[in-house]
Amino acid sequence: MKIPNSIWTLLIGIVLTLASIWYGQNHGLLPAAATDEAVLVDGLFNAMMIVSTGIFLIVEGVLIYSAFKYRRRAGDNEDGPPVEGNIPLEILWTAIPAIIVIGISVYSFDVYNEIGGFDPHAIHEAPISQQSMKMHGHGSAIAATLSDTPPSTEPNLNQEKSDEAMQDPATAAVRNADQIPQKQNAPGVGIVAPTIGGSPDRAGKPPALRVNVTGLQYAWIFTYPETGITTGEMHVPIGREVDINMTANDVIHAFWVPEFRLKQDAIPGRQSQIRFTPKTAGDYVLICAELCGPYHGAMRASVIVESPEAFEKWQQEQLVASKETLNRAVAVNPANLSPNEFLAPYTKNMGIKPEILHQVHH
Repeated sequence: MKIPNSIWTLLIGIVLTLASIWYGQNHGLLPAAATDEAVLVDGLFNAMMIVSTGIFLIVEGVLIYSAFKYRRRAGDNEDGPPVEGNIPLEILWTAIPAIIVIGISVYSFDVYNEIGGFDPHAIHEAPISQQSMKMHGHGSAIAATLSDTPPSTEPNLNQEKSDEAMQDPATAAVRNADQIPQKQNAPGVGIVAPTIGGSPDRAGKPPALRVNVTGLQYAWIFTYPETGITTGEMHVPIGREVDINMTANDVIHAFWVPEFRLKQDAIPGRQSQIRFTPKTAGDYVLICAELCGPYHGAMRASVIVESPEAFEKWQQEQLVASKETLNRAVAVNPANLSPNEFLAPYTKNMGIKPEILHQVHH
């Protein structure tokens, strides 16, 4: 019994649909989803994979079928039939892609709105101010310049160390760039760049945690304004909404954690914002996704998602460590100098300005 073409078409359509849905949900192309927002983005990505897989299988299937069905046979020297057009077919293959594109556009806008990206009236009223800086990776923490002994009386020794360190252009770039504090009333600092704020159900509600992020060649600086902690790695607690306010000191950088499914530019003179809620504990990598110079590939930092208890413990450890460092500096101060005066011999050759020391002290 010969099976009608309509039945074949229906069976092939069912097989292609099932194959597309299965692959769209099991492609394994994305890393683990570590935030609540990542689930929404993954849903959009999976939907696009389903549609793309179906289109790919249909197009490639027709091409392969046509290549075998209508191949040239031996002794066939005639021209093919003069096909001038097929209006219904042209309407069909124009209407279907248009519907697909419109559907994906509406879906993607809905996801963008759900993660808080659509807020045309967002305005920041609290510009970032850097109170202290602790370098991670290429840079050095100011605390690392402290010692249990007074400053060396051999001036050439400090000069040699400085010259040796300055041979590394990456270290020099970080050392110089981090001396540009964000001023409270600087022109343009209060202007908000593209923003991913709070989701609609959290509109108007303050986040559980705020973190100020500064990008500079080639490091990330994280400041927790509620506690004054400044560090080269970011810690965030599970289940608490985090508000990232960021800017850049030199060129455009981009804050990107693949597991968070969020990426936002850090722009000099402007503030950009990302809000997210971590949901999976782990140690993730923050990558600069904007070409920012010759050492761009090394501009990475750790983002540690941990339980609220572990996060509170880490905060206490950071506060205690900062206090102990300052106490050691005062303890070895033989002339009862102010912290600014005492640290000056250690930091002069590093290019750290006195006003930065004043910020660290206070």
